[in-house]
Formats: sequence, structure tokens, C-alpha cells
Amino acid sequence: MPDAKHPRRTVAEKRREFRRLHESGCFLIPNPWDIGSARWLQGLGFKALATTSSGFAWSRGRPDNGITRDMALAHLAEMVAATDVPINADFESGFADSAAAVEESVRLALGTGIAGLSIEDSTGDAANPLMQVDDAAERIRAARSAIDRAGGEALLVGRSEGFIVGRPDLAETIARLQAYADAGADCLYAPGIRSRHEITAIVAAVAPKPVNLLVGAASEWTMDTIAALGVRRVSVGGALARTAWAGFMRAANLLAREGRFDGFAEAASGRELDGFFGGESTPRG
Repeated sequence: MPDAKHPRRTVAEKRREFRRLHESGCFLIPNPWDIGSARWLQGLGFKALATTSSGFAWSRGRPDNGITRDMALAHLAEMVAATDVPINADFESGFADSAAAVEESVRLALGTGIAGLSIEDSTGDAANPLMQVDDAAERIRAARSAIDRAGGEALLVGRSEGFIVGRPDLAETIARLQAYADAGADCLYAPGIRSRHEITAIVAAVAPKPVNLLVGAASEWTMDTIAALGVRRVSVGGALARTAWAGFMRAANLLAREGRFDGFAEAASGRELDGFFGGESTPRG
């Protein structure tokens, strides 16, 4: 954490650093869900972090997409305040019904000090899961306008959700991402793509703008093989939160169903956690 010798960076400095990370190479931007997980990941040396709408919602006892704008904004503010690396916000579809309202939501989000945010095109309606592309692009333009009015330093990510909402159409996804790039998105993201063909097709279609790849499950991919495909950044969505929940659920189920305590066998060391959060040690890599 910052101290007298290493003072906290300004919002502008973090936003400039975040943009620099997208200029070349490939970096990993993991997704913490609360202050503790964010500080631990920062302690491991990650250069930027991204929030996860699902992980945060579960921590509040709600389903993904079940939080309010006010809840999201408060969460972003506390994550920024607790860390000294750029924070990218999973800002869902902007918590708004219109492009004008998206612009207002993004203005408020920028006020928390985030370095970037994503706007997605899902509707939450299983029968009609994606917004009309023109409407979705207009929302990206509104988000771009809010960022430009705030100085233009924050990074805007355009997301197309077809592969995770039941419309895994590569041609449609590419057309949507290109429309969002034209509307002002700085980085493009299609969660759910997995194959080499899908990844390279999207990277080529939106070049030279960077692409974010979601790796949310155990995979044979490595950062080196992903980088070789031209991907600029990799996020993990709710995977870290789900991994933590899995350990909790296993241990809790053993307690509830069998009265057994061996679910604690792989528990983290309280001494290690206290040492890190007390500023006396760093995480073990």
C-alpha cells in the first residue's frame, strides 16, 4: 500500500497507466469481488484489476445483474479507495434504460476514480437477449461522451454478450464489436468465445483496437499462448469468486450434512492473512 516513500497515485496517473497497458503486449487483469481480495491481488503484483458484477452480487446475497446502480457505485468507490492500481469497472449495461441515462451513469462511475469501464449489450430477457445493435452502439456513444467530457482519459470497453446469452454467432458478434469500436469503444470484449478461430477472427476484425479475452474456467490456455493470438488483455470474470465459494460450500456442506470438519484442511492461514492485511508481509506468489 502507499506510504510516505511511495505516495498514492492520482486518478489521472492510474488512467494513463491503464491506457499504456493496452498499447502493447498482453496482460492479466484479475477480478476481485471485495476489498480484501482486491488488496491481495494487488499485493501479488498485478498491474490492474477489474471488478466482477457476479462476484460482487453474490457477496451481497444477490444474483448476477441483481444489484442497483447505487450499490455498484459504492462498490467502485471502495475498491478504488482500497487500492493503488487502475480499476476497470464491470458496469453491466450502464444501469439505464436509455442512452442519455447511460451517459449519466457513466459520469457518476467516473466520479469514483475508476480507470475504465465496460458497457454490454445484453437485455436480461431470455426471449430477446441482445439489444438492437444500433441502440447498443448509441449507448456506447453516450458512454464515450461522458468520458470525453471528463477529460477522455478513462478507457471504454464495448462488450457483446451473444456467446453467453444463447446467441453464439461469430459473424454477428464481430459486426457488433465493430459497431461499438466505431461508436468510440477503446477495447472490445466478447465473453464466451473459446476457440482459436473465434479469438483470432475477433482480434483481426477490430484491429488495431485491443481485445479482452475471458478465461473463466480451467483451461489449457496459458498467457503465452493467448498473447500469441494477438489478445491484449485477459480477465477471469467471476471465476476467482466462484473458486472461493466452492471451498466455502464444500466445508459448509460437510458441517451441515455429516458433522465433519475436514473441509478445513485447505484453509488459508489466519496468521498469513493477518500479516498481510496488517502490513507485515506480502502474499506468497
